[in-house]
Amino acid sequence: MTDPLPSHDPPRLSLRRELWNTLLVARPGLWATQLWFYLLPLGGRRVLDEWTFWLGAVYVMFPLAYLLYGWNDLADHQTDRLNPRKGNLLFGARLPRRELRKLPLRIAAVQAPFWALMLLAVGPKFLLWVAVCLAVNAAYNTLGLKGLPVLDVLNQAGYLLVFVLSSWLNDAPQLGWPALVFGALFAMHAHLLNEITDIEPDRLAGRRTTAVAIGVRRTKLVVAALLAAEAAIMTAWFDSRLVAGFLAAAAAGFFADFLFRGERVLSDRALKWVLIAWNVVAVASMHWVWREALFVSG
Repeated sequence: MTDPLPSHDPPRLSLRRELWNTLLVARPGLWATQLWFYLLPLGGRRVLDEWTFWLGAVYVMFPLAYLLYGWNDLADHQTDRLNPRKGNLLFGARLPRRELRKLPLRIAAVQAPFWALMLLAVGPKFLLWVAVCLAVNAAYNTLGLKGLPVLDVLNQAGYLLVFVLSSWLNDAPQLGWPALVFGALFAMHAHLLNEITDIEPDRLAGRRTTAVAIGVRRTKLVVAALLAAEAAIMTAWFDSRLVAGFLAAAAAGFFADFLFRGERVLSDRALKWVLIAWNVVAVASMHWVWREALFVSG
């Protein structure tokens, strides 16, 4: 498919607009989820008076997000131009060609001071974290896993690197395997939800994601199964009826959607409110999850 971007650049953007686009690239609508992941290994620990805690908390919200989603924007410039949801705080940027050209250098400039401080705090093993992080994102965005069904979903297990970084920065034990499996399944179901909502732009751009390959209806069923598995993990290993009940209800909702709405997807307006509601839940539950050391005890 030919590149739909115009052969010429639009007029140069103002500094204010460039800064706004920088914020959009980092997708603030996902910051609450990323911070929620960062806190999971730290349940019950006193961390608020440690500079390394705040270093990591800020990093996973903006610099890491800028790396992940900026790299994604470079690879997705065709589909983003076809996606009507782009261009806002919830769903990310739609950058003109000139801004895309500047993005790699800006990503590197944002990472550099944080990586230097975390190397100081963690030691040489932090370089391994950087290498794996770059490899996971290169596999997805540059080598093309995002266009290979199933592999595009499995790649989302890379979000477990947030757990590793949190434990290293805060001298906390690494989470046990039940928490790691839960985190991987959570990242995968969230990714599939995004694939459902982006299925038409992906089809138009010729990208074969898992959702494109199996269709919206079957993807909803997979999401329901992943949520049910997460609920089972919460019941069996973490003894949390509240979280398990929430996840089971979500699984039931997706199964009902599979039965009664079939291939239909949420409208952009409904999706906006779903994402806002999830952010409210994530923010509201952070302190409780930390206080109860929910995922540390499994």
